Amino acid sequence: MEFITTNFAPIMFVGLIMFLLLGFPVAFSLGACGLFFGFVGIELDVFPSSVMAWLPQRLIGIMANDTLLAVPFFTLMGLVLERSGMAEDLLETVGQVFGPMRGGLALAVVFVGALLAATTGVVAASVISMGLISLPIMLRYGYDRRLTSGVIAASGTLAQIIPPSLVLIIMADQLGRSVGDMYKGAFLPGFMLMGLYVAYVLVLAIFKPERVPALPPEARAFREADGSSGYTSLAVLTALSATVSIFLAHNMEAVHSWWLGTEVSAVATDEKVVVAMCGGVFLALVIALVNRATKLGLLSRLAERVTFVLIPPLLLIFLVLGTIFLGVATPTEGGAMGAMGALIMGWLRKRLDLKLLKQALASTTKLASFVMFILIGATVFSLVFQAADGPKWVEHLMADLPGGQVGFLILVNVMIFFLAFFLDYFELSFIVVPLLAPVAEKLGIDLIWFGVLLAVNMQTSFMHPPFGFALFFLRSVAPEKPYVDRVTKKVMDPVTTMQIYKGAIPFLIIQLTMVGILIAFPQLVTGSLDKKVEVNMESISDQMRDSLSTEDGKEDADPGYGADEEPDSAAPAPQAESAEDDPLKAMQEALKADKKK
Repeated sequence: MEFITTNFAPIMFVGLIMFLLLGFPVAFSLGACGLFFGFVGIELDVFPSSVMAWLPQRLIGIMANDTLLAVPFFTLMGLVLERSGMAEDLLETVGQVFGPMRGGLALAVVFVGALLAATTGVVAASVISMGLISLPIMLRYGYDRRLTSGVIAASGTLAQIIPPSLVLIIMADQLGRSVGDMYKGAFLPGFMLMGLYVAYVLVLAIFKPERVPALPPEARAFREADGSSGYTSLAVLTALSATVSIFLAHNMEAVHSWWLGTEVSAVATDEKVVVAMCGGVFLALVIALVNRATKLGLLSRLAERVTFVLIPPLLLIFLVLGTIFLGVATPTEGGAMGAMGALIMGWLRKRLDLKLLKQALASTTKLASFVMFILIGATVFSLVFQAADGPKWVEHLMADLPGGQVGFLILVNVMIFFLAFFLDYFELSFIVVPLLAPVAEKLGIDLIWFGVLLAVNMQTSFMHPPFGFALFFLRSVAPEKPYVDRVTKKVMDPVTTMQIYKGAIPFLIIQLTMVGILIAFPQLVTGSLDKKVEVNMESISDQMRDSLSTEDGKEDADPGYGADEEPDSAAPAPQAESAEDDPLKAMQEALKADKKK
């Protein structure tokens, strides 16, 4: 018994692993393990029975957590956009833009994956949408099956790290940090990861062009009456929009001063980026609307199509992320605005009926319930684990690793990488992150950086052969048997499971490379955060002492009327009464006494 009571926390952790290996659902494994070891710990006098009395308050705290409200809002926004046909329009349009170059369709999948990630935040929706739409097209025009599978699965997982990612919301809640700061920290790494995907496709286009052929001329849908492609018009519109954005960014102080009517000397960088891009995008939309209304023919069919397809989701991104970054809205309020904007977009496209809305609401309810049950189970487990001094055990286990911060980060990321074979990001966030966060903070690691680093690592859980969820999602929509292509009428070979697994490996290596880059360069995350205001309480105390002493000295130097009279030593009571009635006087006298000592 002494061995059990001495090693209660590690035994409890091993017990949880046994529960999970037996195949029980994670939420119920956490809850059952917590309750079982809670009653055992009380019987063995490891901790008092009052520990279990704290549980109702913890559960009520979960229900009252405003941050977690963002999860159903962003989920609903993503599902509504996915069901309103936005992904189909984006893939078709961006595919036409990049199609004439080698690897263009793969690049289109990466860019659309990033756009869907910034609007949906749901990996399953992104992978399934792009698998259904782009997979047949890429196979039709001779793309390598392994590359096709890998780029679709990897681009879908960008929803894991690019805001408004659901895992970043959960991570911020578990780390006790702001969701807005977590979004700011993840913004640059997310798009850097997208850039690495693009670089890989471009390398293949240069050295192995047969794996990524260009779109043939007969497949290019948006042609002008004279047979031209319309790229000139698109380039001019893009250049004009970019020029306006750059001009606004460089003159943002003057714009703010004009708008507010007062002099503004400095504007935050993130505010400059959001407002400037909104201005450039809005100008392009106005030009396209005027061109369509007046039929002036200023824009080509391709330029007009790109404008009307790309700008609505971009404006939605600015509405959601822009208001969060600028501090105008909380993440929960931003998610609510995004969900409402998605409903309006679906209604304007005339693709959202009552049936699709019910499906989106049902899926949102299922996911939100799934998250809530896991969080309740994790709370029960963590309550008992903390009562058994589990965090101290983890701290002693992790804090003395060789290599300091770097050694700790390497070990943690290796552990997360292997745990991701068996657990998804929700489970890792609720089980592992609360145990590691106190150790990271004690080692002086910025928790926003730590959270983004773990989020990038957890992204690999979707790409692990043979357990990756993104691979399962793609397998569910990829052809398993030979089929007849609806355009070319040719018999096409199926996509095998091994081709999907092999295609995922290069992108898995890219994701791990991004983890290494973030460990080596933490400023990629921390550089975009607001600078912390350091408050030195000792300095403030010294200033108060000096100020009070100066005031006291002035009173002593200028005693006023009757200063030459002798004080009445027999009547000190009025002075004591005055000090007691006047707190400032009492503080001055206390400081005098302290100085004399």
